[in-house]
Amino acid sequence: MFPNKEKGFMTYPRVMAPREAIEDRVAHWREFEGKLPNDELRKQAYRCMNCGVPFCHQGCPLGNIIPDFNDLVKDDEWEEALHVLHSTNNFPEFTGRVCPAPCESSCVLAITDPAVTIKKIENSIADKGWKEGWITPEPPLKETGKKVAVVGSGPSGLAVAQQLRRAGHTVTVYERSDAPGGLLNYGIPDFKLEKKHVKRRIKQMKAEGVKFVLGREIGTDIPAQKLVDENDAVVLTIGSTQARDLPIPGRELSGIHQALEFLPQQNRRVAGKEVSGGGITAQGKRVVVLGGGDTGSDCHGTSLRQGAVSVRSVELMPRPPDEQNPATPWPNWPVILRTSSSHEEGGERQWSVLTKSFVGENGHVTGVRGVQLHWDMPKGGRPQMQEIPGTEFVWEADLVLLALGFVHPEHTISTELGLELDERKNIKAPYGAKGPEAYRTSHPKVWAAGDARRGQSLVVWAIHEGREAAHAVDKALMGHTGLPSINSFGYEEAMPAE
Repeated sequence: MFPNKEKGFMTYPRVMAPREAIEDRVAHWREFEGKLPNDELRKQAYRCMNCGVPFCHQGCPLGNIIPDFNDLVKDDEWEEALHVLHSTNNFPEFTGRVCPAPCESSCVLAITDPAVTIKKIENSIADKGWKEGWITPEPPLKETGKKVAVVGSGPSGLAVAQQLRRAGHTVTVYERSDAPGGLLNYGIPDFKLEKKHVKRRIKQMKAEGVKFVLGREIGTDIPAQKLVDENDAVVLTIGSTQARDLPIPGRELSGIHQALEFLPQQNRRVAGKEVSGGGITAQGKRVVVLGGGDTGSDCHGTSLRQGAVSVRSVELMPRPPDEQNPATPWPNWPVILRTSSSHEEGGERQWSVLTKSFVGENGHVTGVRGVQLHWDMPKGGRPQMQEIPGTEFVWEADLVLLALGFVHPEHTISTELGLELDERKNIKAPYGAKGPEAYRTSHPKVWAAGDARRGQSLVVWAIHEGREAAHAVDKALMGHTGLPSINSFGYEEAMPAE
């Protein structure tokens, strides 16, 4: 059926899945990307060159065995492809939807042609696995008698909990919210990740024996020391939730909110849950989003769906190049202009803007005062910004959303337990440590993983850290471990960028 199997990259073009028309998708909160037919997915897999040195591995923090599962999809061996994918990734239906796909940027084919559609193939393998009933609970064959508490149920916490439970330990996950999933559940909009996918994995984990305690905050409702005393190990996967603020004149005005005040409320509405006092909404408002990363993009798309009069997303840094950037050559993650699905849907984007102050009337924000910037980009040095005289302006705004990133985790638990912090105020768990010492904090019974350890990062990095921390904890508790670790095979653990 498919000629030129060895020359698929020369035969078949890159084909992306269809998306709903913008005017239709902004009218609902569901995912809007369609599926590719089975034969088309196989053609996309044929584009994989099965390189002698697969640089896509370098791009994937999980070390997904991409050429292998591509090759299995070529041969229509989907169940075996799922087995290969699950060997490195607990939750491919999450990463197949929300990961920015650094693997595709490292694809060798991307040197001269559009990269292999790795992300869509991964997503399709996972979805087919659920549809066909191939994904089932995997409870341990033997109990160890060891107890582990995991604090936080985002992707890192879920990964470490599932791995340790499958190793035979009794695992309890503590989540301060009313539902597990962390930012997968209350943060990422439903149009990017419908929550049925999260609920399905939680159901699988419960069937495997993972226990969830919801609505209880460790360090407030339950002392952290109590967990340390009652468990053989404690793993902190509490995320990096201390948002970066913008302390400029007018910050005290009402109508200025952090992104994580705004986004979770819409998740709750979609789930049919109550939002106290009606919450924050963009309906009928002129919205300014400060920050152009993923969180800012999510605020942009959410505001459009809520019925904002206008949406303007603003970035401090200059507009990146459209396609190629000599400063970030292949196989590095390229710093280029990225237009998210939310930005495609409407509104405006502005770059090289410094916000100077907020203006308001009767205690409520009415505008954003700023100035255009010129950036000097010295080779090998830090970018330097200069205000451009005569470019001052005021944008009208009824709602301002701050999506400026997150600086470090909240420190209630680390303060109670006396944990050391690194220079960025993340929980210190040394890089480069091996075996049981990997991911271990300054407390001998406490490990840390995910954003709480490395700072704000990607879902794929969170899953990686959860899996690696599980490997370390299991080895510490048992003296040996059968849990996989890509670091054990010479993978160089990446230090987070400053």
